[in-house]
Amino acid sequence: MKNLKLHFTLILLLAYLVSCQKELSFTSHITGVEIFDQVWMQKNLEVVTYRNGDIIPHVTDNAAWDTLTTGAWCYYNNDTANAVYGRLYNWYAVNDARGLAPEGWHIPTKQEWIMLVDSLGGDGVAGGKLKATILWTSPNTGATNESGFGGLPGGLRSAGGVCSSIGVNGYWWTTKEHDATTAVERSLAYDLTDCYMYFLNKEWGMSVRCVKNKN
Repeated sequence: MKNLKLHFTLILLLAYLVSCQKELSFTSHITGVEIFDQVWMQKNLEVVTYRNGDIIPHVTDNAAWDTLTTGAWCYYNNDTANAVYGRLYNWYAVNDARGLAPEGWHIPTKQEWIMLVDSLGGDGVAGGKLKATILWTSPNTGATNESGFGGLPGGLRSAGGVCSSIGVNGYWWTTKEHDATTAVERSLAYDLTDCYMYFLNKEWGMSVRCVKNKN
């Protein structure tokens, strides 16, 4: 029994070390693209700890996810094959005082997203300039990625903890709270050139991009 407990502990330790190594790789190789007066990450966020080193819970159970009021992350459908899209975070992780963004970066405000979209021609056309030209379901309308943002259709984890929309929609949190239950996000779609702004539930899981701090 003692050996079994030791074996289980070693497995947990190994899993933690692997996740930390992946995060170290991500934070050590962050690339940004300058768009107008901002520098944006070119990949969706993949961290598993807050800036102070505290672990962000990895929640896979749908019922547990649906009732969260604290930060958590997951892969789409809990499948590591979807890691190419980055991790999905609820808004509680975004808003956590320990800091979700790596050192030197921050989660964009609603206004910073507005500035980004306006610099690319406004809501009606910016989506095409923000979307990557790969991994989207056809027709990927208007996608040029001329901004270099490389927006991917990572989908979301919504009501009941159910995942949907991978390949057809990308969703990104802002820091802006709308009301007690919702917060502001920006989204792109496979069949539109728009970049929409919505208010969605804080417990839902979405992608996150960061903006580089200005000196």
